[in-house]
Amino acid sequence: MLTHDQALSLLAAARTESERVGIPMSFAVTDPYGHLLALLRLDGAPWISAEVAQGKAWTAAAYGMPSAGQKTKMDPLPNFAGALTEMTHGKFTPQPGAVPVFDGGRLIGALGASGGTGQEDEDVCSAAVQGSGFSVTKG
Repeated sequence: MLTHDQALSLLAAARTESERVGIPMSFAVTDPYGHLLALLRLDGAPWISAEVAQGKAWTAAAYGMPSAGQKTKMDPLPNFAGALTEMTHGKFTPQPGAVPVFDGGRLIGALGASGGTGQEDEDVCSAAVQGSGFSVTKG
Protein backbone atom coordinates (compact mmCIF):
# COMPACT_ATOMS: atom_id res chain seq x y z
CA MET A 1 0.00 0.00 0.00
CA LEU A 2 1.17 3.55 -0.67
CA THR A 3 2.59 5.41 2.27
CA HIS A 4 1.54 8.96 3.04
CA ASP A 5 4.94 10.21 1.88
CA GLN A 6 4.61 8.30 -1.41
CA ALA A 7 1.12 9.75 -1.93
CA LEU A 8 2.47 13.26 -1.40
CA SER A 9 5.35 12.54 -3.79
CA LEU A 10 2.85 11.44 -6.45
CA LEU A 11 0.94 14.70 -5.96
CA ALA A 12 4.16 16.70 -6.31
CA ALA A 13 5.07 14.85 -9.51
CA ALA A 14 1.56 15.35 -10.89
CA ARG A 15 1.67 19.05 -10.04
CA THR A 16 5.00 19.43 -11.83
CA GLU A 17 3.67 17.67 -14.92
CA SER A 18 0.43 19.69 -14.87
CA GLU A 19 2.40 22.91 -14.70
CA ARG A 20 4.69 21.70 -17.50
CA VAL A 21 1.72 21.20 -19.84
CA GLY A 22 0.05 24.39 -18.60
CA ILE A 23 -3.25 22.92 -17.43
CA PRO A 24 -4.44 23.51 -13.86
CA MET A 25 -5.81 20.25 -12.48
CA SER A 26 -6.89 18.50 -9.33
CA PHE A 27 -5.32 15.22 -8.26
CA ALA A 28 -6.46 12.41 -5.97
CA VAL A 29 -4.36 9.54 -4.66
CA THR A 30 -6.13 6.48 -3.29
CA ASP A 31 -5.04 3.26 -1.69
CA PRO A 32 -5.76 0.01 -3.59
CA TYR A 33 -9.25 -0.08 -2.07
CA GLY A 34 -10.16 3.38 -3.35
CA HIS A 35 -9.84 5.20 -0.02
CA LEU A 36 -8.53 8.73 -0.39
CA LEU A 37 -4.95 9.23 0.82
CA ALA A 38 -4.17 12.69 -0.56
CA LEU A 39 -5.86 15.41 -2.60
CA LEU A 40 -4.57 18.54 -4.34
CA ARG A 41 -6.51 21.17 -6.30
CA LEU A 42 -4.18 23.53 -8.13
CA ASP A 43 -4.94 27.23 -8.41
CA GLY A 44 -7.22 27.73 -11.40
CA ALA A 45 -8.48 24.14 -11.56
CA PRO A 46 -12.24 23.84 -12.06
CA TRP A 47 -14.14 23.79 -8.75
CA ILE A 48 -15.67 20.35 -9.45
CA SER A 49 -12.37 18.80 -10.52
CA ALA A 50 -11.38 17.61 -7.03
CA GLU A 51 -14.48 15.39 -6.81
CA VAL A 52 -14.06 14.12 -10.36
CA ALA A 53 -10.40 13.24 -9.76
CA GLN A 54 -11.43 11.20 -6.71
CA GLY A 55 -14.02 9.25 -8.70
CA LYS A 56 -11.56 8.50 -11.49
CA ALA A 57 -8.90 7.35 -9.00
CA TRP A 58 -11.45 5.15 -7.21
CA THR A 59 -12.37 3.55 -10.54
CA ALA A 60 -8.73 2.89 -11.51
CA ALA A 61 -8.05 1.32 -8.10
CA ALA A 62 -11.21 -0.79 -8.17
CA TYR A 63 -10.34 -2.38 -11.51
CA GLY A 64 -6.53 -2.17 -11.46
CA MET A 65 -6.57 -0.48 -14.85
CA PRO A 66 -6.74 3.04 -16.27
CA SER A 67 -10.18 4.56 -15.87
CA ALA A 68 -10.32 4.98 -19.67
CA GLY A 69 -10.70 1.21 -19.89
CA GLN A 70 -13.93 1.39 -17.93
CA LYS A 71 -15.25 4.07 -20.28
CA THR A 72 -14.61 1.78 -23.23
CA LYS A 73 -16.37 -1.10 -21.46
CA MET A 74 -19.32 1.01 -20.30
CA ASP A 75 -20.02 3.10 -23.43
CA PRO A 76 -22.33 0.44 -24.88
CA LEU A 77 -23.87 -0.19 -21.43
CA PRO A 78 -25.10 3.19 -20.16
CA ASN A 79 -27.79 1.70 -17.92
CA PHE A 80 -25.29 -0.65 -16.28
CA ALA A 81 -22.77 2.18 -15.87
CA GLY A 82 -25.43 4.29 -14.20
CA ALA A 83 -26.38 1.42 -11.92
CA LEU A 84 -22.74 0.91 -10.88
CA THR A 85 -22.40 4.60 -10.17
CA GLU A 86 -25.54 4.48 -8.04
CA MET A 87 -24.45 1.30 -6.21
CA THR A 88 -21.07 2.85 -5.37
CA HIS A 89 -22.67 6.08 -4.14
CA GLY A 90 -21.24 8.06 -7.06
CA LYS A 91 -17.70 6.75 -6.84
CA PHE A 92 -17.65 4.74 -10.09
CA THR A 93 -16.49 7.22 -12.74
CA PRO A 94 -15.87 5.50 -16.09
CA GLN A 95 -13.98 8.35 -17.73
CA PRO A 96 -10.34 8.73 -18.83
CA GLY A 97 -8.05 10.44 -16.38
CA ALA A 98 -6.73 8.00 -13.79
CA VAL A 99 -4.20 5.20 -13.64
CA PRO A 100 -3.45 2.45 -11.16
CA VAL A 101 -0.16 2.51 -9.27
CA PHE A 102 1.77 -0.77 -9.24
CA ASP A 103 4.96 -1.58 -7.38
CA GLY A 104 6.66 -4.85 -8.20
CA GLY A 105 3.51 -6.12 -9.91
CA ARG A 106 1.33 -5.36 -6.86
CA LEU A 107 -1.50 -2.82 -6.96
CA ILE A 108 -0.75 -0.25 -4.25
CA GLY A 109 -3.07 2.61 -5.21
CA ALA A 110 -4.25 4.93 -7.96
CA LEU A 111 -3.78 8.50 -9.14
CA GLY A 112 -6.64 10.42 -10.73
CA ALA A 113 -6.79 13.86 -12.31
CA SER A 114 -9.38 16.27 -13.60
CA GLY A 115 -9.09 19.66 -15.26
CA GLY A 116 -7.97 18.92 -18.79
CA THR A 117 -9.41 16.56 -21.34
CA GLY A 118 -9.62 12.97 -20.17
CA GLN A 119 -6.54 12.11 -22.23
CA GLU A 120 -4.59 15.08 -20.83
CA ASP A 121 -5.56 14.04 -17.30
CA GLU A 122 -4.47 10.46 -17.91
CA ASP A 123 -1.21 11.49 -19.58
CA VAL A 124 -0.29 13.68 -16.60
CA CYS A 125 -1.10 10.85 -14.18
CA SER A 126 0.92 8.31 -16.17
CA ALA A 127 3.93 10.61 -16.30
CA ALA A 128 3.70 11.29 -12.55
CA VAL A 129 3.41 7.61 -11.63
CA GLN A 130 6.24 6.48 -13.89
CA GLY A 131 8.41 9.46 -12.93
CA SER A 132 7.96 8.44 -9.29
CA GLY A 133 9.39 4.98 -9.93
CA PHE A 134 6.10 3.09 -10.10
CA SER A 135 4.27 1.42 -12.98
CA VAL A 136 0.77 1.85 -14.40
CA THR A 137 0.61 -1.83 -15.40
CA LYS A 138 0.95 -5.02 -13.41
CA GLY A 139 3.67 -6.47 -15.62
